[in-house]
Amino acid sequence: MNIILIHQKMGMQTKIYSVMIATTVLALFSCSPKISSYSGEKAFQSSTGKPDYSNLDYWASHPGKWDPADTVPAALSEEKKEKIVDVFFLHPTTLTEEGDELVTNASIDDPRINYKTDHTAIRYQASVFNERARVFAPRYRQAHIKMYGEKDSVKQKEAFELAYQDIKNAFEYYLSNENKGRPIIIASHSQGTTHSTRLIKEFFDGKPLSQQLVCAYLVGMGVKKDIYQTIPVCMDSLSTGCFTSWRTFRNDYNDGWAKRDDSSIAVVNPITWKTTTEIANRELHQGAILYNLKKIYRNTHETQAEGGAVWISRPKFPGSFLYTNKNYHAGDINLFYVDIRKDVSRRIDQYLSRH
Repeated sequence: MNIILIHQKMGMQTKIYSVMIATTVLALFSCSPKISSYSGEKAFQSSTGKPDYSNLDYWASHPGKWDPADTVPAALSEEKKEKIVDVFFLHPTTLTEEGDELVTNASIDDPRINYKTDHTAIRYQASVFNERARVFAPRYRQAHIKMYGEKDSVKQKEAFELAYQDIKNAFEYYLSNENKGRPIIIASHSQGTTHSTRLIKEFFDGKPLSQQLVCAYLVGMGVKKDIYQTIPVCMDSLSTGCFTSWRTFRNDYNDGWAKRDDSSIAVVNPITWKTTTEIANRELHQGAILYNLKKIYRNTHETQAEGGAVWISRPKFPGSFLYTNKNYHAGDINLFYVDIRKDVSRRIDQYLSRH
C-alpha cells in the first residue's frame, strides 16, 4: 500500500499532523460548535460490531435518505438536474482524538464519530458531487490517525485492512444492489484515498468495470503516477476513465510533507485541470466554501501544480490573515469547491458523449 508507506517515512510527525488537521478543520469549517453540542443524532447500535450495508444507518450518505451530502450552498442553488451517475465517496479520518492508546479503529456505531463525519467531511466535501450524481458514502471502521505513524507494522496493517474490508464490502453491496450499470465516479480524501486507490486497483484497473468509470478524484494523499496499469492520470478537463489527485500547500511551505522536485506523484491543478506547471491566476479560481455554506469566495488564490503537490498563494477571505498554517490538507476540496463541481459536470458530459 504505497500511501501508507509514504506516511510511515514521516514517523514522528504523525502526532503533529493530527493536531494540524484538527486545527485546520476548525479554521476552515468552523464545525466545532456542532460537534461539542452533539445530543444523540446518528445514534444506532450494531449487534455484531460490523457494518450491515443493507441498513441505511451504515451509510453516511445514501440517495435513499436525506443527509448532509444533499446540502447545496445557497449561492449555488440551481434547478434540479437528472442524476444518472453515481459517486462512491470515501471520507477522510475523523477518528483523531489523542489519549486512547488502545483504539486502532473506530466502532461502526460510535455516534460522536458518525456525527462528526457527517457534519464535516460529508457536508463540506461529499456535497460537492451532488449536482448531477447520487452520492454513496459508506461508514467504515476507519483507522485512527495515529496508525499512519504506527511502528508496529503488523498492527498498522491490521488497522488499515479492517477499514478496507468494510469499504470493499460496501462497494460490493452497492454494485449488487444499487448500481444497475450506471456510470461511476470514485472520490475520496485523506484516509479515504488510502483505501480508494486500492479499491480502484481491485475493481477497475484492467477490469470490465473500468468502462463505467467517469473519473476518480483521489485527493489529499500522494498517489503515484504509475499506480495503475490501465487508468492514467487525467491530462485535461475533458479526460475520462482517468484519475485526478492533489495535495494543497501554501506556496512558501517547505516542511517536508511535499516536495517541488518529486516527479513521481500524480498532481493535477484543480483550477486548470492540467498536470503542467504554469500558475493559474486567482482570477481563474471559481470558488471556495467556508463556514455555513451561505457564501462562495471567488478568486481567493493562485494555484500551481509542481512536483508532489499543488501550491497556492495565501487565500483571501474574511479572517484569513489570522491563519498561519501552510498545510491546507483539510481544505483540499473546500478551497476548490466550485471548480470541482463544474469539473464533475463537465466530465459527466464528456463521458456520456463517448458511451
